[in-house]
Amino acid sequence: MNPLYRNDRPGHHPPSWYAASLPPEQERPALTGAIACDVVILGAGFTGLWAALTLARAGRKVVVLEAHRVGFGASGRNGGQVQSGFNKGQPWLETQLGRDRARALWDLSQAGKDQLRSFCESHAPEAAYRPGVAHGEYSPLDLAQARLDADHMARHYGTQIEVMGRDAFEALVKSPLYVGGTLDRSAGHLHPLAYARALARAAEAAGAVIHEVSEVTHVVTRPRLTLATARGQVTAGHAIIAGNGYLPNILPQVNARVMPINSFIAATDPIPNRWKDILAEDIAVSDSKFVVNYYRFSADRRFLFGGRESYSIAFPRDIRTALVARMERLFPQLAGVGIGHVWGGALGITMTRLPHVARVAPNILSGAGFSGHGVALSGMAGRVMAEAVMGQEDGLTTLEALPIPRFPGGTSLRAPLLTLAMSWFSLRDRLGI
Repeated sequence: MNPLYRNDRPGHHPPSWYAASLPPEQERPALTGAIACDVVILGAGFTGLWAALTLARAGRKVVVLEAHRVGFGASGRNGGQVQSGFNKGQPWLETQLGRDRARALWDLSQAGKDQLRSFCESHAPEAAYRPGVAHGEYSPLDLAQARLDADHMARHYGTQIEVMGRDAFEALVKSPLYVGGTLDRSAGHLHPLAYARALARAAEAAGAVIHEVSEVTHVVTRPRLTLATARGQVTAGHAIIAGNGYLPNILPQVNARVMPINSFIAATDPIPNRWKDILAEDIAVSDSKFVVNYYRFSADRRFLFGGRESYSIAFPRDIRTALVARMERLFPQLAGVGIGHVWGGALGITMTRLPHVARVAPNILSGAGFSGHGVALSGMAGRVMAEAVMGQEDGLTTLEALPIPRFPGGTSLRAPLLTLAMSWFSLRDRLGI
């Protein structure tokens, strides 16, 4: 079944707190007829919108095709955590790619955070960016590794990551289950859908055109590059594909390396007088479970708790029960709190949990598979691909060096094989091994 429709209503955002907290936006018109432009972009999430903004500011004629609404996919429904770096640590990247390439990748990731913060300050105060992301560890071995990694980052990258033992970390993140953790104040969190909407407005102000409810049904490369929808088509010199976990099987060379998995978030009712019983500061938190828990407070002090990855195609019939049970195991003091919203969505992952950003054909670029680190990295990927279209290849070359193998068996076997692997890791989490 088409990933664009298997869990969602056509043309509608999911029933998230993010969508409920913002005023309705007028729907942009669907594409009708045939048009031409310099660059056509599939997907109006962080990747596609940053690409559109970068190109439009440079004077290129840009058209964005979005199957649903701006920020419909992972960009508008994620945990809102603006992480540093990649889903693999810098020591791992240095071992695989060498110190110089690893350094270039780190610099790109830092630039991604910088451009996000700067944009929010100037264009999206409603996204309510706040600094600080903590990471909780469940075992002394994990905590020791976190200390080694923090020391390495301080020595070689000048990055200050605070490492805390059990008592100090529990004073910050008030769960009895962690043995310690880290705090990165250069990372942060925000309202992702507000950020996506602001990016769309900025791209349109610069001259980009966005068509919503305009699913791309196929890509034609000859005689001219054309993206077709049910009611129209766009012919362009270049295409940027930014569908991520919602990309239908129209580019097999992308789908063979990027797979959607589902994750879910619950938002409690506001608890303005109790929120410091959970977190001592207004930070975001994730942890070292392979099936990760991630959480933070909204501006109106709702606890947003995410996790419980699902590897089936469809959402479970009951999202709430297991997700709330995970939340209450971590924070017994939240037992019985009211739950106002529960929603889910797909994110794109790769075999190595590193983003797949590449030129997949001479005039087609694709960015996907951010594997939970996409709030900053996906925007930087969009900018890098836009710059590559304009002849500036350095950023794209840096990201293309990341090792992104095909899933075993390609698109037909990637789901069942990944389900087996993830079920094993989930069991390990439960057993604490």
